Amino acid sequence: MNFQQYQTLFQDILSNPNPAAPYDNADYLDYTKLNWSRQQRWLKTGALDPILSKLIAEINKPQQWIIITEPWCGDASHMVPFIHMLTELNPLITASYQLRDTEPFLIEQYLTNGGKAIPKLIIRDEAGNDLLNWGPRPVACQEVYSRLTAEKADFETVKTELQKWYNQDKGVSFQQELLNQLRY
Repeated sequence: MNFQQYQTLFQDILSNPNPAAPYDNADYLDYTKLNWSRQQRWLKTGALDPILSKLIAEINKPQQWIIITEPWCGDASHMVPFIHMLTELNPLITASYQLRDTEPFLIEQYLTNGGKAIPKLIIRDEAGNDLLNWGPRPVACQEVYSRLTAEKADFETVKTELQKWYNQDKGVSFQQELLNQLRY
């Protein structure tokens, strides 16, 4: 699906009085509502790094950017808007959004430490060769997550601390990591 179809999927979930699983679970539906708001906020206020933007605008061969995500994923709500804005900088970039929990289960080829962590950004060349595999979260954010997990923090604490981290970072770490990977 393209980005507009992904947005429509969000809206369909949120407007359905009887959404399908897992959104029939109140927690998942609440996460999705929050994630919609977060995503829309970043689409309006997120700033792109000028060096990364220039590098992406100068791509001169077709690329396929595949984003594996889900509307319920908090990390995705902070990363997907920046990925989308970057794909808009160059008409040679084709972006497709795939759901982690729906066939063809592309996530199975891009596990993180054996898990299906999302979001994932896979960049392929015109022949379908992987150029880059990024995700599920910036290194500094992963360090916060790993620390909290090691401390056996409860889910609410983890969720709150990651949200604070994303709000303070404003997409800078992700863009710096992507810039470093694309340069080489």
